[in-house]
Amino acid sequence: MTKTGKTSMHRRKINRFFGKNSRQGNWWAALLIIIATILLLLVKSDDFATPQNASNLLAQAMPLIIVAIGQMIVIILAGMDLSVGSVMSLTTAILALDGSPYALIPLVFLAAICVGLVNGVAIVKLNVHPIIATLSTQFIVLGIAQLLRPVAGGSVPDFVVTIVTGSVLGVPAPVFWGIVIVGLGWKIVHGSRFGLHLFAIGGGNASGQLDTAHNFGLKDERNIVLAYVISAGFAALAGLFIAGRIASGDPSVGSQFALDSITAVAIGGTQLSGGVGGLHGTIIGAILMSLLANGMNLANLSAFLQGAIKGVILLLVVGLQSRKKMGL
Repeated sequence: MTKTGKTSMHRRKINRFFGKNSRQGNWWAALLIIIATILLLLVKSDDFATPQNASNLLAQAMPLIIVAIGQMIVIILAGMDLSVGSVMSLTTAILALDGSPYALIPLVFLAAICVGLVNGVAIVKLNVHPIIATLSTQFIVLGIAQLLRPVAGGSVPDFVVTIVTGSVLGVPAPVFWGIVIVGLGWKIVHGSRFGLHLFAIGGGNASGQLDTAHNFGLKDERNIVLAYVISAGFAALAGLFIAGRIASGDPSVGSQFALDSITAVAIGGTQLSGGVGGLHGTIIGAILMSLLANGMNLANLSAFLQGAIKGVILLLVVGLQSRKKMGL
């Protein structure tokens, strides 16, 4: 290979790493906002830089990072999963049942697979819009969670609490969760043939050429169903993390995560029209959302006002995306 060719190859690798290509979206703005937010919180709050708050921030960010990665996978397909929050709630409700963790944890992921399958099949076989399909399953799953655990309470297995709140050689467990989850997300989205298919199918949807990927031999329906199953699986992982953190079941604990995960994905540069997005931006978006929530908690803002602010952020982010690309 010539020197020019090697230089070009290295430049492409660097650009891929920093997200400087159209497929991964523009996440630099979110990174700059994170830096500005941290500086502002350092100035405005004496409690922000404390070790206790840093630990709380890490634990607070982890469930959103996990569920946002799953949400990103279906958004790259030009879909959306509104059922992730109810899957998280159902996960805590199942784990709070009397039983061995070796039975309850597989049951959690079996339930998540069923939810993902229902979402995927409804979309590809019944031609139901993703928002309607996942909104329907959101209420169904939420009803099941409330049947299992009408009010918050019960206790989850000690094993779950340990793997979430424990530490290894002084390193908090959430750090290991982050390494594993990010590695898994990277492999799925950027390191597998399935990930390439996601971008191809989503890109076709974004351009209005719905059959483009299919014409190249990609099995659209199978990949779409699998994407929703994976999204539900990540939601179950996030629910398991929260269950370990609160050490109990709660049928409403996941209610905020549908909006938060979509906002985090959009802030990170993923186009809601599909075909453009990346893990870099999603993680940055989730961290930014967690920083804002942490700052609003330190400022003692009410939960209602925090929800309104998050809604405004999502509206602004979506409004700044290309309307042509969104098919509007």
